[in-house]
Amino acid sequence: IIQLSLSHGMSPVSPIGFVHLGSYIAKLGDISEGYRYVKLARSLIDRVGSTESADEVISIGTQVRAYIEPLQAAFEYHNEGYAVSMASGDIIQAALNLVLICSSSLSAGVNLQSMREKSDEVTNFLYERKMLIFVVQMQCFQHCVLKLIGADEKPAYVSAEEVCNILATNSSVTAVYFFQKAYVSFMFRSYDDMVENIEKYFAFQETTWACLFFAHAVHAFYTGLISFWVARKSSDRQQWHERGEQSKLALKKWAESSRWTFEHKWYLLEAEESYYYNDFEVAELFYEKAISSAKEHKFVHEEALACELAGYFYAELRDTKKAMEHFLRAHKKYHEWGAFGKCDCLFKFVERILSLR
Repeated sequence: IIQLSLSHGMSPVSPIGFVHLGSYIAKLGDISEGYRYVKLARSLIDRVGSTESADEVISIGTQVRAYIEPLQAAFEYHNEGYAVSMASGDIIQAALNLVLICSSSLSAGVNLQSMREKSDEVTNFLYERKMLIFVVQMQCFQHCVLKLIGADEKPAYVSAEEVCNILATNSSVTAVYFFQKAYVSFMFRSYDDMVENIEKYFAFQETTWACLFFAHAVHAFYTGLISFWVARKSSDRQQWHERGEQSKLALKKWAESSRWTFEHKWYLLEAEESYYYNDFEVAELFYEKAISSAKEHKFVHEEALACELAGYFYAELRDTKKAMEHFLRAHKKYHEWGAFGKCDCLFKFVERILSLR
């Protein structure tokens, strides 16, 4: 498409070629150059007068924008993409934009009750149109949100047999499925389930998505945190540490493109790695920097997470006063996020940890 556009002039499909090129370049590691092509694709929509390609340009381009622009603003572009898709009758792109709105909202720390309502709306939209692959992804998302809220509901739009059939034929959905299960296990400190599911995720990780999605960064962040935790407990320390370090280096590079979205994530991985090395002074410094950065950039859920992990760190050092200060702040921020189920879990863990001190 690009070669034809350069040789014969721009056409209504030229923006699609440029946005996919930008996404691919960004995935290879050059975020700034990829972002440049994404902006070019967006500007071409108006120049060539094409509305038919606008929805795809917005859905793919927004995912690259999230590596440069503040994440909390990025998912607003997906609302535009959804509206354009519905106007042009492109239900696939409409569905993609809706799913990406939900995933971006969770990553941005939007209130969980609002996400619960939005995910119900989106899943019903998808189910009514029998878009089962998207439904399975949203069902995983809903389970995660409901678990964090503390609700007993278990979404079951798609049967267990249908889920298995989709997982057997779609590696991208399979990776998302096991990542979400590992994420929930991590958030609720279910160590054995977490390790089992993250190992299954790693088996499919390399076969997913030719384009760059913000999910790549989310997966890198949480697999890094998981890996450093496992490295501290596992006999296979080197392999898990290498996985964690790989994630840390990726987040450090992305933080160069967007301090707003990635700085606190990088700092938290630095803290966890320093904890792994028993370099407690450096670990303490990075925990506090992660907490401060997450607060500054309005990631309430990850401010809570940084406080929680710092609490476990201080508890291990038998500094009960600092541990309690951080656990209480984590509880407050999780509550602010709407993660009442997580608050209950944290309270029980803290009660058990402190009873052993």
